[in-house]
Amino acid sequence: MEEYAFVLDYMPQGLPTGGPGRKGPVCYAVGEDNFKLFELEPKEKAQISLGDRVYIGKEKNLRTQIERVKRRVGYDDLTNTAQSELKYAVEDIVRRDEKKFMEFYNNAGSINLKKHLLEELPGVGKKSVTEFIAAKKAGAFESYADLGERVPLMKDPEKFIIARVMLELSDPTRRRYLFVAK
Repeated sequence: MEEYAFVLDYMPQGLPTGGPGRKGPVCYAVGEDNFKLFELEPKEKAQISLGDRVYIGKEKNLRTQIERVKRRVGYDDLTNTAQSELKYAVEDIVRRDEKKFMEFYNNAGSINLKKHLLEELPGVGKKSVTEFIAAKKAGAFESYADLGERVPLMKDPEKFIIARVMLELSDPTRRRYLFVAK
């Protein structure tokens, strides 16, 4: 279960499409841990802005801005604004939780005899993986900067993660999910 989420869109007057059960203020948000997409019901008179980090966990007394999670949504259910803001939120999450994503890099291995897990990241090919494996023999990578220095073909490693997360969120036909909870 997600504890915190980043607000992608806030509509104090409700959804423009209206309809039964669609009245009242609504937010779209992305979860901080598993990148789940949500439709949220804000508390009455809540002051919410795009990019805000809000608590959506089980402890109702900690929910200062969000009344409840209405439902989980898919990428296509998001408003245009929410889709536009999603990349910025994902960037923020990936940069905030460097330790988690460096753990992914340090633990990544072969999927099968011909493919390495890192090749699932957009922009990472066999040459990058070969360089990565050689550099990793000297020890685990400490940070994005360390990985970027030791593997020049992967200069900005967080960008590969961000691209993969965006791909997983926007393409529901993915066979393998690395970061987004199904």
